[in-house]
Amino acid sequence: MEHLAANFDLVLFLLLLTLGYCCGSLVERRHYASICRREQQQLQFQAMTIEPRLAPEKVQECFLVQGSAVISIDYFKRLLAILRNIFGGRVKAYESLVDRARREATLRLKEQALAQGADMVVNLRLETSAIGNSANRKKQVGSVEAIAYGTAVKLRNP
Repeated sequence: MEHLAANFDLVLFLLLLTLGYCCGSLVERRHYASICRREQQQLQFQAMTIEPRLAPEKVQECFLVQGSAVISIDYFKRLLAILRNIFGGRVKAYESLVDRARREATLRLKEQALAQGADMVVNLRLETSAIGNSANRKKQVGSVEAIAYGTAVKLRNP
């Protein structure tokens, strides 16, 4: 017991680290499940990176739509990423961070287009950027913002 009291700071750190890992993993799994469910619901809605050649008489209306998402990395994954940067190799924590941000931004773009009655989105573009205090000063990623934008097209009914 005396040894535990002497190392209380270390035990508390390890306990908080474990709690952070468990909570962060749970939140990430739930977010991925939400993304997969919403992607299945919007599977039939077309969003493409090209500009199709549509006859002007078939197009009723065109308008800009966008979706953005800011996703943050938890401290446990940040710690693992720092260690990975020391030794080199793939940083899976950042890969999942960027993947979730891009997919969420695309889903939000599609939701906005569907809410405004669009039939498809053309010229879809995705951009990402690192944001937050730690992104600029310490050369670490704190949060990632992804923005998806494109042209929503409403077609005339035949």
